[in-house]
Amino acid sequence: MINWRDNELEIILYTPKEFNFSENLKYLMRSSIECMYEIKDKRIYKALSVGQEDLIIEINTDAQNNLVIRFLGDSSPPLESTRAAVAGYVWEWFDLQRDLAPFYEIAKTDALLKEAIDSFYGLRIMGIPDLFEGLCWGILGQQINLTFAYTLKRRLVEKFGRIVQFEGESYWLFPTPSDIAHLRVEELLELRMTVKKCEYLIEVANLMVEGKLTRQMLLDTGNLKSAEKMLVSIRGIGPWTANYVLMRCLRFPNAFPIDDVGLHNAIKHRLGMDRKPTKQEILQLSANWTGWEAYATFYLWRVHY
Repeated sequence: MINWRDNELEIILYTPKEFNFSENLKYLMRSSIECMYEIKDKRIYKALSVGQEDLIIEINTDAQNNLVIRFLGDSSPPLESTRAAVAGYVWEWFDLQRDLAPFYEIAKTDALLKEAIDSFYGLRIMGIPDLFEGLCWGILGQQINLTFAYTLKRRLVEKFGRIVQFEGESYWLFPTPSDIAHLRVEELLELRMTVKKCEYLIEVANLMVEGKLTRQMLLDTGNLKSAEKMLVSIRGIGPWTANYVLMRCLRFPNAFPIDDVGLHNAIKHRLGMDRKPTKQEILQLSANWTGWEAYATFYLWRVHY
């Protein structure tokens, strides 16, 4: 349940004890070509579309470490339902419902994780609340480095997304499934992605437009394995992409992208290995992470990146 106060033009989200805004900002600033938000003076600026309203929000913290969301532009507050939707979005984006105390108990005696939680205490898995955006990011990121993945995302957003203007600045809204579903492969090829990725994006967009794939459908499966099975039945979504989406969008704390190159490199670096760990070695090293594989992975990514 969201713990918040509605001040109409300003929303206060009451954050849990294990939360550090600065650590989350550092994660959000890891790419200079991120296009879905701006960070200036330790404040996040982001466009959101809720119902018929396009909004620009500013996110900051107060003296009590709570998140403060301000609506910029109009002097009159958005609709009450819109304010509640924005509060819910940011609450989920920062994964504020998660009690990290049990994870930290496990991690403080874990050889791989102890240094990570000491370094990044209060970091949350910064999510991707929109399923289509999460699926696109997972597909775009397949078998390429992070910098090129950000480049492809930016091209996709700037070509097919929508701009919200505020005080001379342009803020982007991610393309909707309807924006992509009708495209031809040739139109996406202009962005310099592979033919297969173009096909996958268009097919996923069509599934969502047709109502054959929704966030609620995945949540209604009730468990990780069932949700993963549903996702990997879709062409272009393998176990890595499925678990990435289940981790960052569906918020399964036991999602585990075990084949992730960043995870392998982090383990190799942390243990001083001269090679990447095998899958069996990773399974042995992660034996104590049960129920927290997603957070363990996310923290290890922060060690390496």
